[in-house]
Amino acid sequence: MRVAASHIRRCLSTSSFNPLSTIYDKNASVNAFVHVRDGSTPVDGENASATTASPAAKPLQWTTVAVKDNICTADMPTTCSSAMLKNFTSPFDATVVKLLKNAGADIVGKTNCDEFGMGSMNTHSIHGPVVNPFQAPDSTNSIPWANREKRVAGGSSGGSAAAVAADMCDIALATDTGGSIRLPASYCGVVGLKPSYGLISRYGVVSYADSLDCVGIMAKSIFQVRRAFDILDVADSNDPTSVSKHLRDSASIMLQDSSPLNRSSPSELNQLRIGVPREYFAQELTPVVRHSVRKALEAFQKLGAQIVPVSLPSTSYALSAYYVLASAEASSNLARYDGIEYGLRVTPPPGSDTTKTSNVYSHTRSQGFGEEVRKRILLGTYALTADAFDNYFLQAQKVRQLVRNDFDRVFRWSNLRVATSTSEEDVGVDVLIHPSAIRTAPPLSSEGSRSLDTYLQDVLTVPASLAGLPALNVPVPVDDGWPIGISIVGQWGCDRLVMDLGIIAEVAMGGGAGGGALAAEER
Repeated sequence: MRVAASHIRRCLSTSSFNPLSTIYDKNASVNAFVHVRDGSTPVDGENASATTASPAAKPLQWTTVAVKDNICTADMPTTCSSAMLKNFTSPFDATVVKLLKNAGADIVGKTNCDEFGMGSMNTHSIHGPVVNPFQAPDSTNSIPWANREKRVAGGSSGGSAAAVAADMCDIALATDTGGSIRLPASYCGVVGLKPSYGLISRYGVVSYADSLDCVGIMAKSIFQVRRAFDILDVADSNDPTSVSKHLRDSASIMLQDSSPLNRSSPSELNQLRIGVPREYFAQELTPVVRHSVRKALEAFQKLGAQIVPVSLPSTSYALSAYYVLASAEASSNLARYDGIEYGLRVTPPPGSDTTKTSNVYSHTRSQGFGEEVRKRILLGTYALTADAFDNYFLQAQKVRQLVRNDFDRVFRWSNLRVATSTSEEDVGVDVLIHPSAIRTAPPLSSEGSRSLDTYLQDVLTVPASLAGLPALNVPVPVDDGWPIGISIVGQWGCDRLVMDLGIIAEVAMGGGAGGGALAAEER
């Protein structure tokens, strides 16, 4: 797809190396980083000569990258924002980290997150909450940072989103289980991609829910996200969920032959069909979000795209199914933190029977895990018990299949097979567009982060996670107020189509270089 050269230059102009001292200065008020790389470490981490390599050999040379704290790095701690792993450093790099280093990227540090990725606000962290660096402009633009309204950055990847938004790095790696990339990207006004499940390796990522976890990318422009995606989109034999090269190639060939962008120019998208799910515009959606999504759809419509209302009736059950499935998998995955093999170990108090391993388990896990993690472990353990399995876990799996069926029914590519029907109603849509969040970033307060509403923040992002589909948050320009994002969702394997349409949206809506009143001045 051809993109205006001026747009690419504008995207690249936002990429600038920030000295580590500057990151420290900004981090004091944002709390995006939990560890910053030692300034004496070579850029490549393994090969000091990387700084002199050719651009072709090192396509990400001079690009600064932050890594979420649940992705393993051999030269920096990986704590998952948990007391359970407070002093843990991995003996190896995750595959995604290794690929970025080999491409010449400068890994500048590890970013804050909700403990083990469990949360929507980035407030469940031993490192403290992340503060959204975006600041809504005031009439005089004279309110100091300390007195301005503090809002959440979103979770669980709030540290990665805030680091990008505050220009503390060019690109940030994050993980998404039920919306942990798209939600903070929407709240902070940056681009966030959750790829198709299985495209980017999870080897070296601390597991939360294996059937849902995805490694994704955040940046201020889709052009930057695309650069990182092209490096990371490779099969990995170390990851049993990694998709084979054959299936990747099949998806790529199918898109080349059938993509609507191959039959249209970026200024004329008359072959593109965009679906708008009715169920994603419930009464909980705030008016400002609804208006912004409408503006984005109008921008596509002016380019000739067809806007098609669609129905995904199983959406209303998706959130409940997600919390059952994710919690059940978390219960199994986190069982390894028992105080015996690795991680924190708490000695039972005097008077306890120290010969019973169950005492070590219980005291270690009670002190090592935070309240939110303990809550989800208990929920997941109950769902897996013999008495509750059929009524909860099994029913949630059935709902998951219904959600997948809904998507297969409305997409032009059902399970990556192009629809052959000649009926206009049966052709299907190429992508879906809907709001990324029901509202702008909520206020940062202890009361708000503990309310039941926190579990509703993922209601619009969970369905794509259950179905394993690619979803991209694109910031929608706003005249005033806090950031708002739209999600572009495609069928499995259509990640590049989703990003191409995101770039078109950036150009059509005048974005592409971040923006907004980001609090980047000295605090």
